[in-house]
Amino acid sequence: MADRDAPTVPADGGGRSAAPEKGGGRPAASAAVAVVGAGYVGLTTAACLARLGHRVTCTDVDESRITALQRAEMPIHEPGLAELVRTGIDGSRLSFACGSADAAARADFVFLCVPTPSGPDGGTDLGCLEAAAAEIGPSLRPGTVVVNKSTAPAGTVALLARVLGRADVSVASNPEFLRQGSAVHDFLNPDRLVVGAADVAVAERVAGLYAGIDAPVLVTDPASAETVKYAANAFLATKLSFSNSVAALCEAVGADADDVLEGMGHDRRIGRDYLRPGPGWGGSCLPKDTRSLVVAASAAGYDFALLRSVVEANEAQFARIVDKVARRVELSGARVALLGLAFKAGTDDLRDSPALEIARRLAGAGAAVHAYDPMIGACAATEQAGVAVADDAYAACDGASALVVATEWDEFRRLDLDRLASLMDELHVIDARNLLDRGELERRGFTYSGVGV
Repeated sequence: MADRDAPTVPADGGGRSAAPEKGGGRPAASAAVAVVGAGYVGLTTAACLARLGHRVTCTDVDESRITALQRAEMPIHEPGLAELVRTGIDGSRLSFACGSADAAARADFVFLCVPTPSGPDGGTDLGCLEAAAAEIGPSLRPGTVVVNKSTAPAGTVALLARVLGRADVSVASNPEFLRQGSAVHDFLNPDRLVVGAADVAVAERVAGLYAGIDAPVLVTDPASAETVKYAANAFLATKLSFSNSVAALCEAVGADADDVLEGMGHDRRIGRDYLRPGPGWGGSCLPKDTRSLVVAASAAGYDFALLRSVVEANEAQFARIVDKVARRVELSGARVALLGLAFKAGTDDLRDSPALEIARRLAGAGAAVHAYDPMIGACAATEQAGVAVADDAYAACDGASALVVATEWDEFRRLDLDRLASLMDELHVIDARNLLDRGELERRGFTYSGVGV
């Protein structure tokens, strides 16, 4: 593995040679950039590249989304992103358009930020990525660099080069490492920048787009860059599943998981991040990427048994939370309050949300689930899960026999516990985030079940 502060790059398939220092390579001054896809990654990428001084056109096939973005109306909740979009538009550095061919024809760099969902077997569906490449291929100017930022397995850069069918353009991988709820900060203050390209000059051009950002740059071959994203997410998922497994052990032996994990986290070799018990992990990345890596490894002849166990442990965690509720109340016919629907605080994303999965399982067992989330109202996903969405936390808890805390919104820390006690029929709290004060609850007559405590 290359040192983070001394990145290396393959040189024409043989040996390795020096690559950009911290902060990107040779500055690209103000480059013309097209970003294909105005979803979570694409919109963040476009707005942040405009913030860095580039002239960016962000495109999408969804005409209504583009029309709204032209008015600076946001399709997603992400702290700081709306302000960045407005600033980019007002400064004439950021624009939005339907269709990508025209924007690509004027661009020095084209970033592909389109969906790469899971296929039926859990592998990555590259259909949208191939379609985007096919659309822009004929329009590209010679010398343009196509940069894949969509999460895709090793070999995708080579696949895109074949789809583009242009010997006079280059393809690189530049994976994103954005956390929902802090994506703008993560883009502008990254732990590292990763660029995968077969040619050092191409890599330097891509890295140069980030000039001014103080971060180590790893320039490597395309397959390695593509694998970095999957490996990083797999490791984070492993830490989360490990934390929940430790929590289960602590419940069995009478230990406090929060204290045990805190004690571990002070070890600099381990670190404290992602070392907290909870209801299970979810979101748009970890579930999809872990499944994809297991499938890709199998296709390459390697049984990634460790990662399969991580995924299985996460599935078991959903059942453990539901079982904690069932130990307190008979689920059939019970009213259960659920606080939180988003997969994590700071976002309105329901994709593979542990909270929504737990709600679905509670409803499937016959419970009447009334949920509240500060960012999410009634929608198709909540209706399909059999969840009634309340206007506030107290309305959700009114008449409930049990309260489940499923998402770690700060708002829930400040609940009026006396009011809750007066509203609920039975005083049972299942705190899947270890968010509430156990002592304060028990002083008011609540029973408390946390994770590992």
